[in-house]
Amino acid sequence: MTRDIRIEQAEIRYEDAVFGGDGGGLAAAERGLDGVEADLAMARGRLLHARFLADRIEDPRELELFERAAALYRALGDTRGEGEALFWAGTFHQVVRDDPAAALPALDRALALATRTGDLLTMSYALRHLGIAAHAAGRLEEARDRLEESTRLRWELGFLPGVAANLVGLGYLAAQQGRREDAAGLLAQAADLAGTAEAHGVLRQVADARKDLDLP
Repeated sequence: MTRDIRIEQAEIRYEDAVFGGDGGGLAAAERGLDGVEADLAMARGRLLHARFLADRIEDPRELELFERAAALYRALGDTRGEGEALFWAGTFHQVVRDDPAAALPALDRALALATRTGDLLTMSYALRHLGIAAHAAGRLEEARDRLEESTRLRWELGFLPGVAANLVGLGYLAAQQGRREDAAGLLAQAADLAGTAEAHGVLRQVADARKDLDLP
């Protein structure tokens, strides 16, 4: 397996300092390792979130990892990374703890940072989860706007499983607004896209939505 270049650089700077008497590169090497730590915390946190979705058992380390990543990225001046980490912290509060008061500030900030850095994928995720929050609060038009903008970005990125997942949410909204034909069409499109992308989890969401909404 290929080693991260930042770890290799740290080893080189160690040897430069210890054997060569040149410690000038140590600070840069430490910053590189902070970046490695932030990336690792993000990866571990996302795995714990996936595990929660599978077994619905909270692991408090998940939030700790995302908050640690956000702090490290912030210290490094990595605005894009900070925005992504804040999104996941907000998602933890929203999905794991069902705490919108804690989730919304993090999601709003994540959207702002992702927009600033042109991170379309994180923008799409933040918009999706802000749409979910608006839906839960009964603000259906706001929820629709958020989900439609998230979907537009995901089409632009070619992120078909994400498009399909959003279409399921838009299907629920359409049904709740009395647009049952639109709901059926959205779910049919979601099923087609999920099938093409082999997104079996989203296909199950489509089946659940059709059952919940009594749609073919």
